[in-house]
Order: sequence, then C-alpha cells, then structure tokens
Amino acid sequence: MDTLDARIVALFTGDHKMSVLEASRALAVARATVQARLDKLQAAGAITGWGPQLDPEGIGYPVRAYCSLAIHQDAGHDGVAAALAGIPEVLELHTVSGEFDLLACVVARSNADLQRVLDAVLATGTVVRSSSSVVLNTPIASRMLPLVEAAAVPDEL
Repeated sequence: MDTLDARIVALFTGDHKMSVLEASRALAVARATVQARLDKLQAAGAITGWGPQLDPEGIGYPVRAYCSLAIHQDAGHDGVAAALAGIPEVLELHTVSGEFDLLACVVARSNADLQRVLDAVLATGTVVRSSSSVVLNTPIASRMLPLVEAAAVPDEL
C-alpha cells in the first residue's frame, strides 16, 4: 500500500457512496487508476466489503460485552464456532491464547437481556465456563484509517 492507495481508501471511508469518477477528480488522477487501485486492494484482501456499516445500538442492541470462553476440548474450535454462529447476538469470535480458548463479542438489548445471551452461549453445550466484561464506554471505536495511513509506503517518484 502506498500513499495514493491510502488517499483512495480515506476518500471512500469518508464517503461510502462516492463514485470512482468523483474520487479520481478529487485526487487528480485518472479514473482507471483509481479503479485499478481499488481492484488491487480487493484482490489482496485489504478491502473486504462495500456494504453499510451498522451500529448494534442503532438497531436496538445498546449493550456490548466481551466474553472469554473456556470450551469442551473434544468439541474443537470449529464445533464451538458453528454452535455460536447460531446465536445472532454473537458478533465476533476469536481463538485466543491464555487461560481461555475463545473471545466473543456479544450484544444485547439490555443488561437483563445479556443474561439471556450468555445463557444461550452456555446452552450450546460447547462452553465449560465464561467470564464477561461489559463495555461501559468506547473512546476509540473500531477504526482502520490510522492504520492504513501508517502502513502507506511513500509513492515512488
């Protein structure tokens, strides 16, 4: 990724509806250049999607928690992932090192509803125990643009 790639990503991050032609005009480069760069970033897996970004709070799920999960080892990570994928409130699941096996990000409609979600996780029969941390505030939300800018290699002259 070079600085032009970073500038293209920054434009589309700021305005998801921007056209390639608008981006080419804003960057003073050819439309084909912008399209080729976007295609290259998608092929490399740097750009993974173009859909709307949703906020769980905006659709009625204001409570977020991170749950460390110890699993039944005979179920395997794939079996646990398949079981937890059936719970819509499980937004992310990561295999981790340390005392626990997995880290799940879950959402709920309320603190009381969080208990229902946690009960559903345990009811899969794949989790031995869990420990949850409820998110109180999010001073830095999920972001990629600063990382893109830091990763950009200066353009060659």
